[in-house]
Amino acid sequence: MGFFDEQLPKEKVFRDPIHHYIVVDNQIILDLINTPEFQRLRRVKQLGTSALIFHGAEHSRFGHSLGVYEITRRMCNHFQRNYPSQDAGDGLWNDRERPVALCAALLHDLGHGPFSHTFEHIFHTDHETITQRLITSPETNINQILRRVSPDFPAQVASVIDHTYANPQVVQMISSQIDADRMDYLQRDAFYTGTNYGKFDLDRVLKVMRPVQNGIAFEIAGMHAVEDYILSRLQMYLQVYFHPVSRSLEVILAHQLKRAKWLYQHPNDYQPEFLPQLLMPFFNGRFSLEDYLTLDDGVLTTYFTHWRHASDDILADLADRFLNRRPFKSVLYDEAAATRLPKLRDLITTAGFNADYYTATNSSYKLPYDVYNPQAQTPQSQIELVQPNGELVELSQVSTLVASVAGKEAGDMRFFFPKEMLEQHQDIEIFQPIYDEFQSYLHNNHLI
Repeated sequence: MGFFDEQLPKEKVFRDPIHHYIVVDNQIILDLINTPEFQRLRRVKQLGTSALIFHGAEHSRFGHSLGVYEITRRMCNHFQRNYPSQDAGDGLWNDRERPVALCAALLHDLGHGPFSHTFEHIFHTDHETITQRLITSPETNINQILRRVSPDFPAQVASVIDHTYANPQVVQMISSQIDADRMDYLQRDAFYTGTNYGKFDLDRVLKVMRPVQNGIAFEIAGMHAVEDYILSRLQMYLQVYFHPVSRSLEVILAHQLKRAKWLYQHPNDYQPEFLPQLLMPFFNGRFSLEDYLTLDDGVLTTYFTHWRHASDDILADLADRFLNRRPFKSVLYDEAAATRLPKLRDLITTAGFNADYYTATNSSYKLPYDVYNPQAQTPQSQIELVQPNGELVELSQVSTLVASVAGKEAGDMRFFFPKEMLEQHQDIEIFQPIYDEFQSYLHNNHLI
């Protein structure tokens, strides 16, 4: 049996605040959704620490993954209705690509762990690599369901995730500068954070999208909808994803995990009150797929609750700061001001804080739109518009608005430190001169 042989007699729907209805009309898709590996995504927040700043942002990677599937399904329907392939090599849509496109869209975030990017940084995991392993490993439910399509189908789906699949149209549906992944998370994150920055005319963008010989392009009549999308993405990065308090809490989270990892790796120096059994494979650097799948936001949060009462003062304090939302403060700095940071660290150390765990530098930058550069480390496929004569033109060549932001990074660099350094502590007079000197140094160097 193949994918098209498993059509449901009656379609099923998931109600969704972004797409209203997410339609499932195939048993393969429904069975993938019902696997334990996919259901785990319900327990992993889409925005991680941002939920501590935007209180509505409690949505999960489960909902986002369904949304990416739904957008991709609509792309397939639009392409098949309006641009069906007539001859091999004509650059139009071959609907035999639908199964791999839909499955890759649904499963693209399968390998995300709890507090994903922070977790990856500390434990040196990679969610895309783990996604591919979950798809191709014979031991997973996901793999067994995909093999019902064909023995090599799991490898095909995995190759879309790592951008090596033969058909660039399918790859660009899932991963490009304007893809189903980005289109869903911008709309979804805007909705749940209560912001308007990420809202753009999704229906119009999908309407003007079309397959071309080496990928996907957009009718030039829809250029303004594409411009709106580019600006929405820029605003969401600056106002939500790069929010300084969210980054501060990521710093605390990372330092908490780093401290726990060091302590549990040095049993002669630290006698733990309890063993975080599910994290031990990661502390030891030897974990299986099964170990990885046991982790979610709830597991880590439970361990953080235990660590609030740890005998190690640093671990206990960082856990308390994270759980009770006591972020570090931060100041902006540039390359010229970077030479002044060691003095700030010295003052923080003198005040009794371990600078390795209570200070950090963090830079967050994003290209609003990246013109294709084949020499770049990870070259981006450019956004192309189809002109009335059928020729393609790159977006920034005809859009003065996009040209004004193309290739220009937006973001900042911040130095993070304990909020106590900005407070008055007359009851601890021995430290007050240090706090005063710290605050004076910030002002004198125009860092605050």
